[in-house]
Amino acid sequence: MATPASTLATNGSADGIERSPIRADVLIYLTLIALGFAAWWVSAQGWFTSWSRTGYWLGVAGGVSMILLFAYPLRKRWRVTYNWGASKHWFVAHMVLGILGPWLILLHSTLRIGSTNAAVALFSMIIVALSGVIGRFLYVRLHADLRGEKASLRSLRDAISAQHQAADTQLAGMPRVQAALHAFEQHALDMTPGQGARHLWRLFVLPLNRQRLVRSCKADIQQAVISATRREKWSKSLAMARYRSSCRQVEDYALSVQRAAQFQTFERLFSLWHVAHVPFVWIMVLCAVFHVVAVHAY
Repeated sequence: MATPASTLATNGSADGIERSPIRADVLIYLTLIALGFAAWWVSAQGWFTSWSRTGYWLGVAGGVSMILLFAYPLRKRWRVTYNWGASKHWFVAHMVLGILGPWLILLHSTLRIGSTNAAVALFSMIIVALSGVIGRFLYVRLHADLRGEKASLRSLRDAISAQHQAADTQLAGMPRVQAALHAFEQHALDMTPGQGARHLWRLFVLPLNRQRLVRSCKADIQQAVISATRREKWSKSLAMARYRSSCRQVEDYALSVQRAAQFQTFERLFSLWHVAHVPFVWIMVLCAVFHVVAVHAY
């Protein structure tokens, strides 16, 4: 017969839920790698060339997709378009076109460069596409679930307060866990001088600290639930339910603190990214226009 300790160790940890955008990021990166490999494989087959009928229309489709990318930023700036559907759907379409367009252009080029202008147009497009991936990474950390509604430091701190109260209720009787969470919050949200180093710490060290905190708290929760099970004669299902809900509370609390602490860092990075991204976009547009004119003229 399984003991409470063995049951919690084998089943409880498997139910931990990661509520961060990391999984979505990894999925997107793997998709980009797969599409890049697919473009290389198709090009290696020699089914068409960039000047063949198929290659030409692939280039047209890719160019149209790249043009349609401008619908999203224009929609945000034109008052008449504010009510043309939810911003979330526009952003998702922007991301899809931002992947589809460059991929079609890669297929069109067959990964071969025939002229200096074509080379400049292709590499500027690749830079813009990679810059877009970076922009998406920052965007989802500043907005609420891609709805286009920008978060604020105040709303994030309000979320922490709500998580704080919920944790104090859920984790009553677990003083070590509560103390660890409160210490993590105080340290993560500490606004001391030296912002440059602090930004780097929030980006690279804070997530690791959060993961260590969650693992440590889960171990403490497991011991507390085992003790309560023996003392209160809880059933195995009740013990597992208490363990899982407590672990979820710890994860939610720690993630809320991390997001609030990193908000200003990502906000600063997003503003710097935008300054660099826009010139690359216009370089790509000019090179693409020149390439199209040159192809049809000569």
